[in-house]
Amino acid sequence: MPMRENCKFFESRTYPNGDAVRKCDLDLAPEAPWRCPEDCGAFQPRLADVNWAHGTLITPPAPAEPAGLGEDDSIAALLDEAEDIVNAAGPRVLDEVRQERERSGWRRFLRWPGRSD
Repeated sequence: MPMRENCKFFESRTYPNGDAVRKCDLDLAPEAPWRCPEDCGAFQPRLADVNWAHGTLITPPAPAEPAGLGEDDSIAALLDEAEDIVNAAGPRVLDEVRQERERSGWRRFLRWPGRSD
């Protein structure tokens, strides 16, 4: 089943360079951005869009499906592995930024007057 753009949990974001993200906010679509699970129990219609007329700010079309999508489990596994890599990098990057701010003296500017840490 293609991505359910009318689902409450579907999200699409287009960046200034033209790249677009199409995903399930609950992370229940292992073959996103192309497909939702056929029998997704979390599907809920997006109520805010009822009777709205969409202008030019519409969801961009999904990229072309790779061959074997839905038949080959390695595609979903590859997407999951890529997601794990990105998720693992987040805390490390935040820690590096925090350490850099502490070294550069940002901490003293962020303190409230009269407060001791």
